[in-house]
Amino acid sequence: MLKLFTRTLASLQQLGLLVAVYGMTALHAHAADTVVPASAMPWWFWPLALFVTCFLIGIVAVPAGIGGGTLFVPIIGGFFPFHLDFVRGAGLLVALASALAAGPMLLRGGLASVRLALPLALLACMSSIAGALLGLALPASVIQIALGVIVLGIVALMLAAKKSEFPHVVQPDRLSSALGIHGVFIDGASGRAIDWQVHRTPLGLFVFLLIGVMAGMFGIGAGWANVPALNLLMGVPLKVSAGTSGLVLSLVDSSAAWVYLNRGAVLPMIAVPSVVGMMLGARIGARLLHVLKGSVIRKMVITLLLFAGVRALLKGLGIWI
Repeated sequence: MLKLFTRTLASLQQLGLLVAVYGMTALHAHAADTVVPASAMPWWFWPLALFVTCFLIGIVAVPAGIGGGTLFVPIIGGFFPFHLDFVRGAGLLVALASALAAGPMLLRGGLASVRLALPLALLACMSSIAGALLGLALPASVIQIALGVIVLGIVALMLAAKKSEFPHVVQPDRLSSALGIHGVFIDGASGRAIDWQVHRTPLGLFVFLLIGVMAGMFGIGAGWANVPALNLLMGVPLKVSAGTSGLVLSLVDSSAAWVYLNRGAVLPMIAVPSVVGMMLGARIGARLLHVLKGSVIRKMVITLLLFAGVRALLKGLGIWI
C-alpha cells in the first residue's frame, strides 16, 4: 500500500512538472506577442523623468486644487511606457502625497476648512472603494473615454460661470448651520478678510458621493471635481475651495489606494519617484496659492482640465495613442 502511494505521488509530481513547464512555455510565447518592446533608455532614466515631471505637476496642481493625479494619469499614461493600471494606482498615491504635503500650509493660512472637508470626505471615502473595484474591472479604453467626457463637461461648466472667485451666498441652509460650516480667510492678493458660508449642503453631499466613485474608478484623486462642486454648487470662495479640496483628497485617495495595493497595481519604481517629486513641488504650489489672484487660479484650473480631458478622450478613442 505504501509503495502504491509512493508511486502515485511520484506520478503526480511528474505530471505537475510537465504541466508547469508547458504553462511557462505558453506564458512565455504569449508574453512575446503582447509585451511592449523594451525601451532603449537606461533603467534609471524613467524614475528620473518621473521625478522631474511630478515636481512640475505638483507646483501647478496645488494652486489649481485639482490634485496631482489629475495630470499625472493622462501625462504619464500617455508618454511613459507603463501599463494604465499601474499608472492609476500610482496616481492615487501621487494625489495623496501632494495633498498631504500642502495640507499644513493651507490650514495655517486659513485656506482649508476642516468642518467643510470632513462630512464631504466621509461619503466620498466610502464610495471611492466601490469606484476602485469598478475601475479595475472595466477596460482601459472605456475609462479613458468616460474620463475625457466628464472632465470636458466640467470645463464647459466653469467657462459658463464667469464670476466664481467670491460667490455670494444670501443665506446658509440648515444643515450647514448645524454643522458650523463657515469661516473667514485673508486674501493674500488683496489683503481683505473674506467671510464665507455655504448653501445646498445636502446636494453637495450627494455630489461628493458620486465624486468618490469617479476618484476610485479613474485613479486621479477627483480634485478636478472637488473645486467646481465646492465653488459653483456650494458657494465656497475659489481659494478656500482649492485648499479644502486638498484635505478631501488626502482622505479619499487613501481609501481608494488600498484597493490598488491589494490588487498589486502599485509598483515602487513608478510610485516612489513620483511621490517624492510631487511632495516637493506641492510645497511650492501651496505658497503660490496664498499669493496668486483667484482669477489666475481659475484660468489655471480650466487650462489644466482642458488638456487632461482632451488627452484622455483621444487616447480612449485610439486617436492619440
